[in-house]
Amino acid sequence: MTTRNQQAIAPSTAVESLRTSLAAAGIVLPSLAVDTASPHLGLVELGRVRPDVAAQLAEALRDGGRA
Repeated sequence: MTTRNQQAIAPSTAVESLRTSLAAAGIVLPSLAVDTASPHLGLVELGRVRPDVAAQLAEALRDGGRA
């Protein structure tokens, strides 16, 4: 995995990329968005999820994203 400079990726691009990857694994993070509270930091807000969604996300990460 390569690491990119945080300025090289726009938060909106990161959000859409993550949303697409999560959807491919059958996972939806309803609160996933660009953090508008601190635009100078360029943060992504992952938000809150139900425990079953958190467990599903953990499983997808353990499986390397393979559905």
